[in-house]
Amino acid sequence: MLEGTIIYGFINSFTLVVMALGFNVTFGISGVANFAHGALYVAAGYLTWLGLNELGLPYWAVAPLTIVIVAAAAALTYRFIILRVRGLVISEVIATFGVGLAILELFRYFGFVGFEYTLPVLVDVSVEIGSTYVDAQRLIIVAGGCVLTGFLWFFTRFTKTGLAFRGIAQDERTALTLGINTDRAAMFSMAFGGAYAALAALIILPLGTIAVNEGYNVLVNALAVCIVGGLGSTAGVVAASFLIGYAQIITATYFETHWMMIVSLVALLGILIVKPSGLFGQQKELEERI
Repeated sequence: MLEGTIIYGFINSFTLVVMALGFNVTFGISGVANFAHGALYVAAGYLTWLGLNELGLPYWAVAPLTIVIVAAAAALTYRFIILRVRGLVISEVIATFGVGLAILELFRYFGFVGFEYTLPVLVDVSVEIGSTYVDAQRLIIVAGGCVLTGFLWFFTRFTKTGLAFRGIAQDERTALTLGINTDRAAMFSMAFGGAYAALAALIILPLGTIAVNEGYNVLVNALAVCIVGGLGSTAGVVAASFLIGYAQIITATYFETHWMMIVSLVALLGILIVKPSGLFGQQKELEERI
């Protein structure tokens, strides 16, 4: 049991990394907390299902098309909704949450509810690690988490657009004086986060069914990971994912699986009480602001 807990805790941690990276990169660059993140994740799942089952397209064609559509939807959300309330934090939260709620409930309204909405696994085999069997799809999640994190690190340090992103994240006014179009970069960061949400859906959803309620679960997990780790910090996302990921698996192993979401909420509330800026966050603490 201990070996299985360690292995599946490791996999669950990378699942949380993949879920949270898109939310984190959008906030880190644009300062916008995209509460439609979970809805984009679910939308990617349903769009992929429609492409495979209704249009009869091959997976290799549907997957990149889904990523582009979801990224474009996120960019358009910024261009036509968020831009109008830019800088008003509460309005940004309400706007993105409203968009996410509309997307999820539209899928529910049109009858996308049931166990038939599933995505195919990429590799249908199991691998024995020690005395524990792990299906290949979970190993793909681990590999995907490593690749997505590594790509983000490379992109923000060795590309012109990535360096512009870092400049905006550090000081938006200075970035403006250097000729960087901050609104365009923020819109691109929303698209980037949307693409990451779609990629997360493509590698995680084959493990279960596509459900509207999953959008809310993904949003809560992404929020918990980002706030515990520190909003905008990639290292914080990884560290918090491992803390919460192992805590969830231990809870599911020794108690019941429905308590796993409670772990995320407790971690979120706990860090807000003890250290509101998160483990690696750069936001000022309350006593520094007053």
